[in-house]
Amino acid sequence: MSRALENQRTYALVGTGGSGKTSLAEMLLFQSGAVSRMGKIEDGTSCLDYEPEEVKRRGSIQPAFATFSWNKNRHFLADIPGDNNFIGDINYLLAGVDAAVFVVDAVDGVRPLTRKLWNAVKNAGLPAMVFINKTDRDRADFDMAFAGLSDILGIKPVLLYSPVGQQENFRGVADVLAGKALLFGENGSVTEADIPADMADDIQALRETMVENIAESDEELMEKYLEEGELTDEEIHAALRKGVLKGELIPVAAGSALENKGGAQVLDLIQSLFPSPLDRAAWLDEEGNERVSSPDGPVSAFVIKTLADPFAGQLSILRILSGTLKPDTTLYNPAREENERVGTPLCLVGKEQTPCKEALEPGAVIAVAKLKNTRTGDTLCEEKTPFALARPHMPPTLITYALAPQEKGDEDKVYAAVHKLLDEDITLRLNRDEETGDILLSGMGQMHIETAVERARRRYKADIVLKTPKVPYRETIKGKAQVQGRHKKQSGGRGQFGDCWVEISPQERGAGYTFEDAIVGGSIPRQYIPAVDKGVQEAAHRGYLAGYPMVDFKVRLYDGSYHTVDSSEMAFKIAGSLAFKKAMESCRPVLLEPVMLVSVSVPDEYMGDIIGDLSSRRGKVLGSDSTAGITEIKAHIPMNEIMRYAPDLRSMTGGQGVFTMEFDHYEEAPPHITEKVVAESQQAAA
Repeated sequence: MSRALENQRTYALVGTGGSGKTSLAEMLLFQSGAVSRMGKIEDGTSCLDYEPEEVKRRGSIQPAFATFSWNKNRHFLADIPGDNNFIGDINYLLAGVDAAVFVVDAVDGVRPLTRKLWNAVKNAGLPAMVFINKTDRDRADFDMAFAGLSDILGIKPVLLYSPVGQQENFRGVADVLAGKALLFGENGSVTEADIPADMADDIQALRETMVENIAESDEELMEKYLEEGELTDEEIHAALRKGVLKGELIPVAAGSALENKGGAQVLDLIQSLFPSPLDRAAWLDEEGNERVSSPDGPVSAFVIKTLADPFAGQLSILRILSGTLKPDTTLYNPAREENERVGTPLCLVGKEQTPCKEALEPGAVIAVAKLKNTRTGDTLCEEKTPFALARPHMPPTLITYALAPQEKGDEDKVYAAVHKLLDEDITLRLNRDEETGDILLSGMGQMHIETAVERARRRYKADIVLKTPKVPYRETIKGKAQVQGRHKKQSGGRGQFGDCWVEISPQERGAGYTFEDAIVGGSIPRQYIPAVDKGVQEAAHRGYLAGYPMVDFKVRLYDGSYHTVDSSEMAFKIAGSLAFKKAMESCRPVLLEPVMLVSVSVPDEYMGDIIGDLSSRRGKVLGSDSTAGITEIKAHIPMNEIMRYAPDLRSMTGGQGVFTMEFDHYEEAPPHITEKVVAESQQAAA
């Protein structure tokens, strides 16, 4: 087996927005020699945040990828966005790596979104380490951030590099295992020194705790440790790596990415503790069939992302699952049932692309240009040995906006421009509302939608206006009525005649529409009865109060009459429509509003404000649960009150709150809401 493949590492950088993930990536690339200078997000010079929208907002909106070498070993890195607006496809990206470097901010510590991201890493079954960043900043509190790893995330951290000094006094790290200090100089240089006297006892205590934690992950080692009281460095390292690969131990290191302090230590930990592609379990398809991660098997590759490149066009980012990929290979796409020609694979460092010269074995993350019909989530494989990796879970969208052109008549241009973004951003949903005709764009948050629209404007010169979409209200009835629907028209020649008697009554919420044919004695011929049903349904779809579809009612057709010459399907369809409208005068129609199930996670100190805000939105709080400083609140809230919740929550919590929501049920709207919606409907129709 290839020694190079055993030493290859494929991993993701994961953490909340503002934690310094991309700065860490820049430091790793600089330390490895992949770039000649460290870029800065604040200056717009990062080699990984290169999209104009990223430069403008000074943060990642899409993943970036880099291939480089550390001590002659090949590394493939994926920098995953940390803003809640741009992590909808995180499960696809984590499916393409073997481990994760989890970044935590020493100033803010573990936040609600941190827990959400950690759960994604844990659910993906990935070994991980933690880098506690920004230990040199004002208000940095390493001990607080470190305690949050176990108290909030519930992990077993093993501190390997502890900070020497904090905030403005941060000057190095203590190697807990080796018992020495590493002091930072200019341009990332490191000088070995003795551990400062005021830290010596603490570091010794940390080492003892670390050895105990490591020994606990291996029964045989634990017995030896209890008997002899000490372990060799080799035994400690072997047990530590074993615990990391099993996900039981999480190594922790401190540093300051922006100041280029701690990068070499992180790279060394990645190289010595993270798995190679050969260490991972077999891949599984939807049926549970296995594909072993081996360079000797048939070729298969999973598309973890699609990017747009101004020169190469569409770039498909592939993770090699098995086999050895060679240039100019034809592979099969089982999802599309088509062959794809893979030309020259490209190695990436941000937007820089170079042809891959080395063999591409399992674990390689590369770009391929101009695949015809391959999309994110597809698997490419050899046609004789097909394999399609099970697609990861996708979260539901959280917010929807209506799109309109600046100038009337350009609706198709707007739709086409935004549709082109769907290939590279699978978390966007685009459709047309059949009721209103609106073009609807759904995404993970307001910033997500606004950024997508900015891209469409810039790339495709589409003048798009964002509008809050109409809430999908419904109408129903609370009373019962028996009415006649009679349509008679005579204008010379053959006339029109249809006559029906129906009983319309309410049904339970969610029961939908029911039509009962209770005609006896042939008062209405059989061929005309479906026309009555259709007439009622079409009228119900147009609503009665405010133009929204009528739901949850039953129609019983029990009598009527016909004319042998003048009756027709059209006449009875009109009769059914007239019967419905007449019945609504007596059936006490009401407006139904959609209610969402909302889950909000915030630090405990914001709980009172959040519950008060939810109540002010006509919300019904279902309960709350606090764990280690983070409170999760569940509530039912009318959709109309929650459509712009994301920016409000961000403002109330300083960006520390996160939420999810999904449709739950319809319930009767209060009178003042009904009056407002009816008035708006009448004004629009005028």
